[in-house]
Amino acid sequence: MPASLRLEFHLPNFKQVTAQPHSIILTGCCKCHALLSLFDAGPMGYRLVMDIFSGKNRPVHLGRYPIERLGRGTVSSAPLAALDGVCRTPAENRLSGHIANYYDLFAPLRDGDVADKIAPLPEDGEAIANEIKASAVFLDATTVGICGIAGANGAQQLRKAIVLAVETPRAIEANNLASGWTRDSGRDLAALRAGEIAISLAGYIRRLGYPARAHSEFDAEVDLEALSVHAGVCTRQNGRLVLPFAIRGFALAAIVTTYPTALDTPIKARNGLSKLFAESLPWWLGRGGVQSGPTRARLERRATHLSAYDMEKIKRVDSTTTLIFEDEVPRVPKRAAFFERALQGDLGAKSRRERSRFAFKHPLAASMVNQIRTMVPHQRGSVADAKDPTTTDPVANARALKSLLYFLGADLAGICIAKPYTWFSHTENGEPIEPYHKYAVVLLIDQGYDTMEGASGDDWVSGQQSMRGYMRGAEIAGIAAALIRDMGHDAASQSNALSDVLQLPLVLEAGLGELSRIGELVLNPFVGPRFKSAVITTDMPLEVDKPIDFGLQDMCTKCNKCARECPCDAISWGDKVIFNGYEMWKPDVERCARYRLTNPYGAACGRCMKMCPYNNEGLFHQKWALWASIKWPWTRNAIIRWDDKLGHGVRNPVKKWWFDLEITEDGVVAPKGVNQRDLDLDKVLEPGKQKMAYYPANMMPPPDHGDPFPVDRKAALAAKDFIETPAEALARRAAKGPTPEIYTPTPPVGDAAKAGKPVPNPYLPSES
Repeated sequence: MPASLRLEFHLPNFKQVTAQPHSIILTGCCKCHALLSLFDAGPMGYRLVMDIFSGKNRPVHLGRYPIERLGRGTVSSAPLAALDGVCRTPAENRLSGHIANYYDLFAPLRDGDVADKIAPLPEDGEAIANEIKASAVFLDATTVGICGIAGANGAQQLRKAIVLAVETPRAIEANNLASGWTRDSGRDLAALRAGEIAISLAGYIRRLGYPARAHSEFDAEVDLEALSVHAGVCTRQNGRLVLPFAIRGFALAAIVTTYPTALDTPIKARNGLSKLFAESLPWWLGRGGVQSGPTRARLERRATHLSAYDMEKIKRVDSTTTLIFEDEVPRVPKRAAFFERALQGDLGAKSRRERSRFAFKHPLAASMVNQIRTMVPHQRGSVADAKDPTTTDPVANARALKSLLYFLGADLAGICIAKPYTWFSHTENGEPIEPYHKYAVVLLIDQGYDTMEGASGDDWVSGQQSMRGYMRGAEIAGIAAALIRDMGHDAASQSNALSDVLQLPLVLEAGLGELSRIGELVLNPFVGPRFKSAVITTDMPLEVDKPIDFGLQDMCTKCNKCARECPCDAISWGDKVIFNGYEMWKPDVERCARYRLTNPYGAACGRCMKMCPYNNEGLFHQKWALWASIKWPWTRNAIIRWDDKLGHGVRNPVKKWWFDLEITEDGVVAPKGVNQRDLDLDKVLEPGKQKMAYYPANMMPPPDHGDPFPVDRKAALAAKDFIETPAEALARRAAKGPTPEIYTPTPPVGDAAKAGKPVPNPYLPSES
């Protein structure tokens, strides 16, 4: 039958998106589901909801708005004189109070010691400017610009101000509990985010050998508004400061430095038809790889407890798509995790040495670790004596908590029961952990498609991607947990630096993905494996989510791309097994950990994330492929083949924005090499020839063992004879056979004198 297609779009201006959308009505016969999947059904027809123009040729430093289309004036002949700042006072509400508290944790890092040696940088000031701006965009700045500031007291040395803006989150609906929690806090949150970014960049620049001091709206010692206009970030219209293309408010921050960057020019306003065709229409169409107007409008219309992704359209199931024998899964100590084993010396001297720097041996990653450390002591806290009477309904609480997490900046969120097997059995020091909360609220932080597109996966940006995800996740979880405690419910944030729960099974149980061939990694249908997680455990009454099924088990059975491209052959080439009660493609975690720790030509490794077909840009044809793989299983082989034919996984030089640098004893230097992998299409996988080491629970070190407990790889290779297939495990359980002995964890030493002293975790604040 005839179908009406109503294309709804908004024409942006410098102030805001117009309140009333413009419409084009197309009427005709349209039976093609692929075409209609480009649109979102509504009461008036269909709305365009997906971007169709790729951003692969858009440099990262430009950001998501078409700022390059703005008219520019000329550079002022004289830089701005020294300016005085005006600081904002946080709003008087609980959430803004916690936001301000977290900024206070970061504030001591605004300034600091400068490296003695200048890092090797390009001589091109434009290249330096683009890299620092891309770093800010990577950290989620909306727009960035650079201007000059005159030296204090007439000094001749020209200082620069790297100015950035962060847009405020959208308001939460009035019928949502979180509306009251977040009211009047949007500007404060944007100020926290802008300040956090500025502090990270200032620390980075100081490590490169240049002085740098961060200024946020909470503690500015410069006039951020004047600097934003001079740097071409904002413009003034009718006495108002305006951020071009933004539809909400925003906050500013700046880094004052002598870093040798090129300067930007102020915005020159345009009006009338020239503005419409040069700025508004291209943005609406998404030309140049910017976020299109229809996509932005769609996101503005979505209920705030839903993410930017259509997770509500993914099939929900009663149990995970991989078997988990909960009654057999052993609770394991933190001491058994391979990064912890490396820290204690189990993998040898080199891995032990590199464990304290492997993921943050790049100066930008190192600057984020400092902020991660400051948050650790605040992951728990006192609980209000009285429970908030509005927080008794689990359904309303769950909806509000998800809205809060998206307001704070999470990309995906889900809720599940924190079952006993999802808790570690012992701390790093060997102290027993008893599960102390009923629920787990899981949030995911996307590591960024643009950056992954430019990387090999195991080069010098991998650690930066991880640290950004960990820093942001810890911040969001910490603020949300503090607010929950204020409402009378106990809550703790569980971060990469300090967590009493195993996050992988919680991501799975919270309905945020399925277990993948990558092994001990969950894959989301929209962002693939390209995320880091954080968790809030709590006793606040919550409605839980169900696991999901989007056909991944069959896709991963057919697709071996991550295994083919793994630089250390740690991903299984064969079938799934049962390991410690989980059905999975078990990776060789020792081999993986050793490579990530000692990678000489990069920081850590995330090549499997780079290679996965689900790591994509989210364009129309990629969304269509996702739905086809779900609805029409027979298309999966073709989708996998075309992923290689289209070159997905090849490095995109346009997106390579970072400088390859390494922190050594001699300071920040050019590394000895850089991994520059693309696709290895000729590699043949023969499962029978792959030697995989298994370290089941009975081969783990004692939970309180502080001295080296060397791995026995020979025994781990032989352990394959004791590993069951899923069919064998099901048959054993049907026959009521006993739980395999290999599932029994190594018991504690029990003697402090023999246990030794654990090595301090490098993520945790030092005792000094």
